Amino acid sequence: MRASQYFISTLKEAPSDAEVVSQKLMLRAGFIRKVAAGIYSYLPIGLRVIRKVEDIVREEMNRAGALELTMPLVQPAELWNETGRWEHMGAEMLRFKDRHERDFALQPTSEEVVTDIARQELKSYRQLPKNFYQIQTKFRDERRPRFGVMRGREFTMKDAYSFDRDAAAAGRSYDAMYAAYCRIFDRLGLTYRAVAADTGAIGGDRSHEFQVIADTGEDAIVYCPGSAYAANIELAEALPLLATRDAPAKALEKTPTPGRTTCAEVAKLLDVPLETTVKSLVLATDDVDDAGKPTGVTVWLLLVRGDHELNEVKAGKIPGLKAGFRFATETEITERFGCKAGYLGPVGVNKAVKIVADRTVANMADFICGANEADFHLTGTNWGRDLPEPDLVADLRNVVEGDPSPDGMGRLAIQRGIEVGHVFYLGTKYSQSMNATFLDEDGKPKHFEMGCYGIGVTRILGAAIEQNHDARGIIWPDAIAPFRVVVCPVGWGKSEAVRNEATKLYETLRADGIDVILDDRDERPGVMFADWELIGVPHRVVIGGRGLKEGMAEYQGRRDAEAAKIPLAELAAFVGSKLQPAA
Repeated sequence: MRASQYFISTLKEAPSDAEVVSQKLMLRAGFIRKVAAGIYSYLPIGLRVIRKVEDIVREEMNRAGALELTMPLVQPAELWNETGRWEHMGAEMLRFKDRHERDFALQPTSEEVVTDIARQELKSYRQLPKNFYQIQTKFRDERRPRFGVMRGREFTMKDAYSFDRDAAAAGRSYDAMYAAYCRIFDRLGLTYRAVAADTGAIGGDRSHEFQVIADTGEDAIVYCPGSAYAANIELAEALPLLATRDAPAKALEKTPTPGRTTCAEVAKLLDVPLETTVKSLVLATDDVDDAGKPTGVTVWLLLVRGDHELNEVKAGKIPGLKAGFRFATETEITERFGCKAGYLGPVGVNKAVKIVADRTVANMADFICGANEADFHLTGTNWGRDLPEPDLVADLRNVVEGDPSPDGMGRLAIQRGIEVGHVFYLGTKYSQSMNATFLDEDGKPKHFEMGCYGIGVTRILGAAIEQNHDARGIIWPDAIAPFRVVVCPVGWGKSEAVRNEATKLYETLRADGIDVILDDRDERPGVMFADWELIGVPHRVVIGGRGLKEGMAEYQGRRDAEAAKIPLAELAAFVGSKLQPAA
C-alpha cells in the first residue's frame, strides 16, 4: 500500500467531547469519526484493524469446530416474548414497529433467534454437539454512551451458541470455547486475565470474563498473586475478617453525634477506627400476589462494616431479593425506622424489617451503629445481648486489597481491566422457555443444554489502545496493527536514489508477505514521523540521502527510545527478524 493512494486523516487535537485515551487517539489517528452519541463510522485504517481482529477470531472459532452463520439485526418480538426478555431487557433494547404495527427490535444479542434455529433444525442427538457463531452488528441503546468504542451503542460482536445433549457435554463445549478464547487473546498480543464472573442478564450457571489489563478499565479484577484465583469484583468471595465473635466488653450507650450521618464522620468524632462502625443500607422489594397485583412492600436492612461497600450483585442473590430489589424511599425508611437515613441501625427495629448481616459484621462485638434517632448513634452494640441475631448472614461486600484469598493461598490484589470477552454456561434456560428439544437416544424429547460466548470485536480496539499507548500515540501489537511496517523516505520528491531504495525495500517486504505501507506523500520528516507514531505502526524504516551515502538506513520499533542504523544490504532481513511471528 502506498500512502498517496490511501486515506490518512490525522488530527493535531482530539474533539473536546472525547473522554478517554483510546477515544482521543482513535479520533486523532483517523480510525473513527463520530456520527451520533455512541455511533461511529470506521475509516479505512480503522476497518483494517477490525478485519485483522475478525480474522483471528474466525480462525480460532473454526479451529474449535464452531460453524459460522449470520442472524438478522432486526428481530421479531414474538421470539423475545417466549423467553420473557422483551420486557426484562429494559430500555437498552431498541424497539420499533414496522408499517404493519408489528413489534421488532435491533438485536443486542441472539439467544432467542439461534434457539429457534436449533429447535427447527436439530432433531436428533446424532446431530449434536453444534456450535453456531456470527460476527455481526449489535445495538444497545445505552443510557449514556461514553468512552468511544468501548461503550458505544452500535458495535461489532462475535457471538457463539453451543447446543449439547447433556450437562457433561455442555461442559466440554464450554471448556473448548474457553481454550479458544485464550488462543484468540494470546494471538491478539494483549495482556489479559480470565476471571470468574456473574452471569448477569444473560443468565446461566458458569461464567468467565476475559479482561484486558488497563489502568483505565471500568472493572475491578480481583486475583491472588500466589495462585490461579481470579474473579470479577462482583463475584469475588469476601471471607469474614473476624474468625469468631468476642464477648461483649462495653455497655450499650446512646451517644450524641450531631450532624454526623456517615460512618467516617462518626468514627472521626468519636476518635475510633472506622472498622468499629457498621453501615446500614435499606432495600425494598415490591410484593405481588399470584395474579401480579401489588400487595405491599418488604423492607430489608443490610449491614456492612463501615469501611466496606455493599456489593449489589451479591445482594441480588439473597433469597427474597433474587426477583429484584430497589433502594427504599425516604418515606419507607421513615415509616419503618422512625428516623431518616444517616442514623439507622438494627437495634429495636420493626420485626417486619428483615436484617441481613455481612459475614464480618456478624462476628463483630462492641460495634457502633445508628440509634434510629436523629443525631445519635449507639456504641458498645452486641449481638445477642442488645439485639437478636440477624435473620441471615451472607457475603454482602466488595473485597478489598489485602483480604484473604478464598482458596487460602495468600492475600488478594486488585487491578483494573476492560471486559472484551465473556463465556456463559446457560443450561436449559432458553431451551426450556422456547421448548427447544431433540430426540435423545431413548427416543424421548430432551431440552438442549446451551452455552453462549461473546467477544466485543470493536471494543478490542479501544482496549488494546488503553493498554498500549504513550504520549506520541498508539502502539499496536503486531497482529492487529493497520500496517506492520512503514517505510519513510526522507526527500521523496527530491532524490531519485531515495525513491528507488525505498521502493525496493517496500516491494521486497511485500513479496515476503509483510503488511507494509510506503509513505510517498513527500511530507516533511517531522510530520511524517508524527503521523505514524500517532497511528501506531510497530516498525518504522527511514531512508534518506545522508544515510544512503553511508550505505545505511534507520530502523526504529515503536517502543524503542532510539533508532538503529542498519546496512542497506541487510535491511529487509533485519526488518523481517524484528517482526513477531504472524498471528
